[in-house]
Amino acid sequence: MIPDYKLAGNSRRAPRQGRLRILVVAGLLAGTVSMVKFWDLGSLVADVQAAAPEAAQLQVALLPLPSISADDQPESALDTESATEAVATPMIAQLTPSIPPTKPTAIAQPAPPDPAAPSLSLLANLPAATADSPIFEAESMPSGVSEPEVVEVPGNWVEHRIAKGESLARIFAAQGLDASLLHRIVSSGKEAKSLARIRPGQTIRFLFDENAELTRLELHRNRVESLRVGITDDDISVEQISKAVERRAASAAAVIQVSLFADAQKAGLSDGQIMDLASIFGWDIDFALEIRAGDQFRVLFEEHYLDGEKLRNGPILAAEFTNRGKTFRAVRYEDRNGEVGYYDDDGHSKRRAFIRTPIKFARVSSRFNPKRWHPILKRWRSHKGVDYAAPEGTPIRASGDGRVSFRGTKGGYGRTVILQHAGQYTTLYAHMSKYSKRAKVGARVKQGQVIGYVGKSGLASGPHLHYEFRVHGVHKDPLRVRLPKALALPKSEIAAFRETTAPLLAQLDSIPADTMVASAVTQDSP
Repeated sequence: MIPDYKLAGNSRRAPRQGRLRILVVAGLLAGTVSMVKFWDLGSLVADVQAAAPEAAQLQVALLPLPSISADDQPESALDTESATEAVATPMIAQLTPSIPPTKPTAIAQPAPPDPAAPSLSLLANLPAATADSPIFEAESMPSGVSEPEVVEVPGNWVEHRIAKGESLARIFAAQGLDASLLHRIVSSGKEAKSLARIRPGQTIRFLFDENAELTRLELHRNRVESLRVGITDDDISVEQISKAVERRAASAAAVIQVSLFADAQKAGLSDGQIMDLASIFGWDIDFALEIRAGDQFRVLFEEHYLDGEKLRNGPILAAEFTNRGKTFRAVRYEDRNGEVGYYDDDGHSKRRAFIRTPIKFARVSSRFNPKRWHPILKRWRSHKGVDYAAPEGTPIRASGDGRVSFRGTKGGYGRTVILQHAGQYTTLYAHMSKYSKRAKVGARVKQGQVIGYVGKSGLASGPHLHYEFRVHGVHKDPLRVRLPKALALPKSEIAAFRETTAPLLAQLDSIPADTMVASAVTQDSP
């Protein structure tokens, strides 16, 4: 009961306090409801974020996916999952701020696997090879080869495409074959041991009889070469199979207007063939310095075909290069000892004791000069070699056969290699960034082998090779020094040489200067 003094003193305030109490209670109730709703919303957001693996299915249940045409339908369950994820990623960000207060109950299920997809059951749960099992792993994987592939082919053949890292032991285990059988096969002879040289992308085929016993094994190394193994209880037979490859003669010719590479590519030569062409005439022409607009070439080369389809380019058969008005010719010939080389019309080898330039297609940045202004020392100083400007890391080749007499840092030369050649000749290669592993003191190197790489060590204003040529210790201009004469075929072989090369030189002469590419069948390989 309210005291009288309160009624007397607060008769006007009592209704206001009552209303105030009602408002306070209503506010507390509203706040409680808001907190509950906020808690529900926060819980739902937390659940969505915690369920990251199910994000794709969740968004499918909440928002409609864009329509997909029949041409865009995924080909497998894996593609279905990837497609869903691609659509889900941008939509989840839009979904999070406006999640409804109740959790969805409908969850989209992944698409079932395509029953038409090839079976990979033979690869499932492969047993690991034991220490006693022969293991021959596949080597580096070419482009386009990823996962193992097993395909059943007509008859009782099973075909398997080799993947990176696979071994014969694993492949045999996948087919349910004992490791002892593999050991028996690879131990049956020298040819069978080559079965160990498997590479990714190659195909291995198994032939089983009606009792599921292996009777034949074939390793297809490429479209031309394969290995066939016959298996019986008493014997293992191995046979190397090579398909007949058709060899055709093709030709290319051009007049140089832009550069050797640009015009030769336009004429139909590959980069490798252009490098071969430069190597053949590398003793006659300095391709870094002497090529001029108006020079021209004609090339006769081989192409290899199988079943009417080109496999690869073969060797250059004959070539002609006109440089600054002087014409050089070369023809390919295999002598009676099986040695293959390029010779001029009279049987003199195109290979000489030295090549003119140790770097292919470099630019001469400084010539041999008894008195040159040094760009770093800022004083007159003799320049006893030739500088070839080239990107750092460009391979440096030995200009002739010889022995490494020095390798190390040599004053302003920086990292340097010196080669001692037969008799009176010495060559020096300076400013290297690093050495080749074969360029060790006392090691012998052959002409054209890489001995180091272009750099700017020592007194060098930029990456280049400083190359010196010495005769009896005296510096000579590498661009002008007279190089030793080439060797010639023995007189007893000149007749065979002329008979063999005459048809090739006739074909070379028949190539008109404006011909781009022409082909003609010559012969089949054995």
